[in-house]
Amino acid sequence: MDTIRRLDQPGDLGWIVQANGEIYAKEHGWDASYEALVARIVADYATGHDPEREAGWIAELDGRRVGSVLCVAGDEEDTAKLRVLVVDPAARGRGLGGRLVDTCIAFARDAGYRRMVLWTVSLLASARKIYQSRGFQLVRQEEIHKFGHDLVGQDWALDLRAGS
Repeated sequence: MDTIRRLDQPGDLGWIVQANGEIYAKEHGWDASYEALVARIVADYATGHDPEREAGWIAELDGRRVGSVLCVAGDEEDTAKLRVLVVDPAARGRGLGGRLVDTCIAFARDAGYRRMVLWTVSLLASARKIYQSRGFQLVRQEEIHKFGHDLVGQDWALDLRAGS
């Protein structure tokens, strides 16, 4: 049985860092700088998030953590950021990534945000399909060198007032 629950149990934060580091290293050969980025995002969330405007979720399959996402405040007052979406390869194809994103979007709307943004890279096609199907629009992309590879970084945005 699969479920989406609030990020609120000991080990959740560490699992997000470890899962992102291991999955992206195995699937794309990314170096430890990606895990370090995720660790900073998670540490910032853990030490100073506003529970009224920021939250995280864990996807579980038969009681085992298999996915996560965070909703954090963006740089502008009315903007939320979707961060660190990951689904374990063994749990893919069950719709958990979409459910995590939907949960994050619904929370952002309820928290009063008018816009949601995210940063990703072009090679993450499955995630991009989820974002596009929820109405995110590509607003900027650029060639970058990160995580030990040449990549195309992308900024995506969603108007949370549309369709609500």
